[in-house]
Amino acid sequence: MTMLPPAHLRLTTVDTEDTVRIELHGELDYETADSLLTEVTAVLTARPRLHDLHLHCAGLDNVDSMGLSILLMIRRRVDQAGVRLHLDDRPTTLERLLIITGSLEYLTTSPTDTANPSLGTGEDPRTSGEAMTARPTGPDSTT
Repeated sequence: MTMLPPAHLRLTTVDTEDTVRIELHGELDYETADSLLTEVTAVLTARPRLHDLHLHCAGLDNVDSMGLSILLMIRRRVDQAGVRLHLDDRPTTLERLLIITGSLEYLTTSPTDTANPSLGTGEDPRTSGEAMTARPTGPDSTT
C-alpha cells in the first residue's frame, strides 16, 4: 500500500479597507476545508463593513466534495453578511466540478446579479416572455 503525504492547504490573506482576498494554495478537501471556513468566518466577524470577499483559486490543486460543501457554506455566510463572494482565477478542475454539480452560477453570481427584474412586479413569468423548463408531472414522473 502506498501512503500519500497528508493534504495541505495554505491560505494567504490580503485585505484593504472594504475587500479581502484569500489566496488558496494546495488541496481543498476533507482534511483541509475547515481551515478555509474558519478563516472566512474570522474575516466576516472582524470586518463588519466588508463589501467583497475574493477567493483566489489559481493555486488550488484539487477540490473534493467536502471542499465544494465548504464553498457552498461560505456562500451562505457571505450572503448573510451582505458581502459579495468572488471565486477568482478558477482552475479547470474547479470550473468543471462547479459545472457538473450545477453550482457554478450560484457560487459565481451575487444575489443582486441574479435578481429577475420581473419578480416582485406582479408579472407572471409564464407570460413575461421568459422561457420555462418543461417538467413532467403526474404519477409517471421521475421528479
